[in-house]
Amino acid sequence: MAGILSVPDHLRRRRATSTRPPDATVEHAVRGHRHADIATAWSLAGPALILLMALFFLPVLTVFVIALTDWQFGASSLSFVGLANFREVFADQGFHASFLNTILYVLIVVPGTILLGLGIALLIESGKSCRAFYRALHFLPFMATLTAMAIAWEALLHPTIGLVNQTLAGFGLPTANWLRDEHTVLPVLAVIGIWQNLGYAMVLFLAGLKAIPQDLYDAADVDGADAWLDRLRTVTLPILGPVTMFVSIVVALKAFETFDTVQVLTQGGPEHASEMLLYTLYRESFQYLRTGYGSAVAVVFLAIVVALTLVQARLMDRKVHYQ
Repeated sequence: MAGILSVPDHLRRRRATSTRPPDATVEHAVRGHRHADIATAWSLAGPALILLMALFFLPVLTVFVIALTDWQFGASSLSFVGLANFREVFADQGFHASFLNTILYVLIVVPGTILLGLGIALLIESGKSCRAFYRALHFLPFMATLTAMAIAWEALLHPTIGLVNQTLAGFGLPTANWLRDEHTVLPVLAVIGIWQNLGYAMVLFLAGLKAIPQDLYDAADVDGADAWLDRLRTVTLPILGPVTMFVSIVVALKAFETFDTVQVLTQGGPEHASEMLLYTLYRESFQYLRTGYGSAVAVVFLAIVVALTLVQARLMDRKVHYQ
């Protein structure tokens, strides 16, 4: 019986061979294919990385090096001054004013853009007709050339013949020299910034609203949240958390980079009431030709933008998760 149940030698050898681990040749071939894939990936990404370094990292490094000198644009010589330009930046009252103006401008533009963009998106989404027309109408300011847009606003806000003051006077309301009054110039620029970014925020919120499953609203109705405000609070706003954070980051960065409207409408006046960081950078570098000092302003500006981006990205990771 034992002889009948015994396994033949050739089958035993085949079974033993089939259970052996892959030999070194197979492992070497797998490793070679992996290295080939990595080499292919680097060969495809390499040109783009080189171009990125040439267009971004090298200019940033150059600006930082210039910030350590007293070079003036067009001068044939320069001297190394270390951190003197940075000390001057942080002690300069003009820089303090432009920094505070920029922060206040961002604090007005970002919430205003989000609230109005979301409100218009909700109104368009709830409508039954002409949706494409309203989307295009509100998105046009975002596509307009900033300089042309600023010139149009300058005509509207003219103190004597501008449509804004004429309309206010027609209703018996007080008028103002909106762009030459230090109390009104920054809020007016912020309103223009909101108008410019409104269409971009609206389009993103419309896309977010389209992506919300109807099942969530049905579940909210079952749970008793059948009122419009309850549905907005319990379903719409939580689901739109990632979109809202993305819009806030993009709009904040664009607000920090405001230059065209200041250059065309106010040139930083009156009394530096509308001067922004980028305009300070432009004025010091290309009007006063203090390239070393202007480069220091550019480095500080870049550090602020990077810090803002990192903080908002961290907030996005913590605040936009939902079940």
